[in-house]
Amino acid sequence: MPPLTDLDRLAAYRDALGNWSVTDYIQFELTEEAHRWIRRELGGITLKEIGRLMYDYVAAGGEIDETPETRPEWSDPYEFHHDLRLTIHETPVYIETRLHHRLPVTPDESWILVVNIHAR
Repeated sequence: MPPLTDLDRLAAYRDALGNWSVTDYIQFELTEEAHRWIRRELGGITLKEIGRLMYDYVAAGGEIDETPETRPEWSDPYEFHHDLRLTIHETPVYIETRLHHRLPVTPDESWILVVNIHAR
């Protein structure tokens, strides 16, 4: 997958992650299946803790993948989705997100919607 290289989207994504401890900057809209997987495979880690680990991963140089959105139900409101592939409690994890931002990027305005979490 190609990395996120657009400077505006990258700044917005990093800004949202930097606010991981504040409600609403990283939101979760997961299926019950994803919640069950988190409980079973990640020991019931909290969603807030997942947000912190997402931040830590990117802050340490972890790659954010940017994929053009082709699914008809999502391609109208979202040009891209962004994926993180990290390890949580020794488990390889895939996290699919959607970035909400506007230009020009303003600090503390962008936010991320996590829409899927599963094994990678």
